[in-house]
Amino acid sequence: MPSLGVSRTRWPVVAWVRLTLPPSPPPVMLTPGPPPPPEPPLELLEPNPVPTDPRKRVFSFEEEHDGYVVRLVWDTDDPELLEAEYRAPLYGSRLPKDRVEAFWAAVKRLIAPIGPLPVESADPWP
Repeated sequence: MPSLGVSRTRWPVVAWVRLTLPPSPPPVMLTPGPPPPPEPPLELLEPNPVPTDPRKRVFSFEEEHDGYVVRLVWDTDDPELLEAEYRAPLYGSRLPKDRVEAFWAAVKRLIAPIGPLPVESADPWP
């Protein structure tokens, strides 16, 4: 899973989950022209520019926990997906099961305003 935008931390992605968002209603067009870009699904997501492609619109949110960071990423080019990353200074080892469960609980808490979302893919599964 490629990481989008620029993370505040340089820690590697140790675990991730891709969630499928519900389809958004089509925009109401009051004037002719292209439709406006979609809005982020969560209010906490902030613009996160991609230095290699300034036309790309990526939004992210990072929350620090004890020894790791949970990062949510949403890309307007793929508006049906919301990605969550677990970033920690772990190199060459798998994430312990209790940490995976804590990560999934943090993600569920952050996406609560949207409701439960289906999981498209994840590594590792809880």
